[in-house]
Amino acid sequence: MTKPNQEGNLPLIGHLIELRDRLLKGIASILVIFCGLFYFANDIYEIVSKPIRDQLPEGSSMIATDITATFFAPFKLTLMVSLFLAMPVILHQVWRFISPGLYAHEKRLAIPMLMSSILLFYGGIAFAHFVIFPLIMEFFTHIGPQTVEITPDISQYLAIALKLFFAFGLAFEIPIAVMLVVWSGAATVKSLSEKRAYIVVGCFIFGMLLTPPDPFSQSMLAIPMWMLFEVGLLFGRLVDKSKKEKSERDEEDQTST
Repeated sequence: MTKPNQEGNLPLIGHLIELRDRLLKGIASILVIFCGLFYFANDIYEIVSKPIRDQLPEGSSMIATDITATFFAPFKLTLMVSLFLAMPVILHQVWRFISPGLYAHEKRLAIPMLMSSILLFYGGIAFAHFVIFPLIMEFFTHIGPQTVEITPDISQYLAIALKLFFAFGLAFEIPIAVMLVVWSGAATVKSLSEKRAYIVVGCFIFGMLLTPPDPFSQSMLAIPMWMLFEVGLLFGRLVDKSKKEKSERDEEDQTST
């Protein structure tokens, strides 16, 4: 087992300076992407609002109850899209900051997890936009009285959309979180399996806090979270098995010497 890189032995002021540089690079990546996307801000909003616009009656459209909303809603959405797109760069800067303090075997495990977390985050956002949004919008636009005309406000819709994007992006990180807990030894697959009932309740509480206040939206987030937890347990068993095999090899090496 090799020792951490000597770059990790910097004094406190050196670590703070490096942290500042990493943060500035992450912010710079967001601003660069934002400058490239700002011209298409209205087009981006139309793409994100398509699930609800498809459910509106013919001749209806979204409205803006605030005169500044027509500018700030696409502006805010473009800024958040820039943040999402810059996530690989931001996580890379985080990795460059912490990697000198990791052992070689920790780096071998951390890199696949880092890549997987990025893909899962984007997968959660895509799942929310292409699967969950159409179902939720169809549910809300057809459950009300037929005499009520639906004219959604662009700012309110954006708030719901960003909340769901964040919720599903975060929820899709559950398998990575389970694997990290098992790998670090904080819990075992067996102990997590025994707490499955509490995990399910926690998924529904999490769904209630991060979705619109209705059981349908809550369930649409909680059930995928539960399924992702089960996937995390599956990969956790593989991590547990790998750790046992490594421990057995180390014991054999010690006995042979």
